[in-house]
Amino acid sequence: MCHLSPVPVPRADLPAPQVSEWRDPHPSRMQMPQGNPLLLSYTLQELLARDTVQVELIPEKKGLFLKHVEYEVSSQRFRSSVYRRYNDFVVFHEMLLQKFPYRMVPALPPKRVLGADREFIEARRRALRRFINLVARHPPFSEDVALRLFLSFSGPDVQNKLKESAQCVGDEFMSCKLAPRAKDFLPADIQTQFAVSRELIRNIYNSFHKLRDRAERIASRAIDNAADLLIFGKELSALGSDTTPLPSWATLHSSTWGSLKQALKGLSVEFALLADKAAQQGKQEENDVVEKLNLFLDLLQSYKDLCERHEKGVLHKHQRALHKYSLMKRQMMSATVQSREPDSVEQLESRIVEQENAIQTMELRGYFSLYCLHQEMQLVHVYLPLTSHILGAFVNSQIQGHKEMSKVWNDLKPKLNCLFAGPSGSPTPPRLPQDGVSPR
Repeated sequence: MCHLSPVPVPRADLPAPQVSEWRDPHPSRMQMPQGNPLLLSYTLQELLARDTVQVELIPEKKGLFLKHVEYEVSSQRFRSSVYRRYNDFVVFHEMLLQKFPYRMVPALPPKRVLGADREFIEARRRALRRFINLVARHPPFSEDVALRLFLSFSGPDVQNKLKESAQCVGDEFMSCKLAPRAKDFLPADIQTQFAVSRELIRNIYNSFHKLRDRAERIASRAIDNAADLLIFGKELSALGSDTTPLPSWATLHSSTWGSLKQALKGLSVEFALLADKAAQQGKQEENDVVEKLNLFLDLLQSYKDLCERHEKGVLHKHQRALHKYSLMKRQMMSATVQSREPDSVEQLESRIVEQENAIQTMELRGYFSLYCLHQEMQLVHVYLPLTSHILGAFVNSQIQGHKEMSKVWNDLKPKLNCLFAGPSGSPTPPRLPQDGVSPR
């Protein structure tokens, strides 16, 4: 899957191909690419245009003992809508790691814990949506049959279908014609670039993690503010609706409490409107700011995970193979010196040749892993302009939210005039006590 030119998004007026009719959309993928295949030429708009996948929660089905959560997964690209459970996502994730061990495979949210509440279920739904959108927009993943199956197969057992599609199919290293020559396209200082890139991603991740945490707090405060405003208005309404009669000694002088109560009673409408505006702002910032930050954090985390797989997987296996080869060479030298049986020496020579081939394959995989890491780093940089989208959404939300709430406050102010009316009926806002001393 080493084709690197952008893949056009299917036109909406073309019929969606059926899963059973799937063919490799790039029959030339086994041919050597032109130019330098290491370089990517995508824009953020091109990646986002590949697909938009929605993941919506379906009400739980209650059985005798278990309650299962199902999701409706809808793809714009395939014009499909299928039902999936969390375990379907797990199998799909395993297939991706099996086929693309050298690519950024986003992590899945955790499995359901005992007594999971609505907040956990909603957070997991959002995480699954981020996962499938990152996968659907990733160049190699987007053209793999596993993605098409997951997004459009509506049969009874998608898990077995996914596993069948991976049978007798090697990983990307086995299917990519370019893999044996990956070293030829790598810069001479690739190891240095890899170390620098890893440090850069670590720093960006830490900064975006802090930004996400603060954005969550800002959105949460807006929602808490909405709840407080609503309660404030209800308490004013309750105060104005109190029917307890005034004692006679309190009405010796002309009392304005009756008119005040009537005014207070009507204020709950405005405060409910203020609460609604604040809640809308909080929800908008959750969806347009926090979620986009989480999406980018998921991508950065997948790159960090990929770096760990490279070091703990490919490099570690290569070191073990070299160690085993060294032991076998020493055994060969010892057998030659001790003049062992020819058959045993020949078997040892055969094993050494096999090990040499294994080491050569490990080296090729190591270079191909670096090749993919180099491309995945470029892909991360393609997503970096998402920062401007996030900031724009945050600024717009603040401007719109404050503008709408300011209008409600301004509309509310004239309705308070009767609360401050003096003997002549003209508004006279009361003077507050200064320094804790009551006015005489």
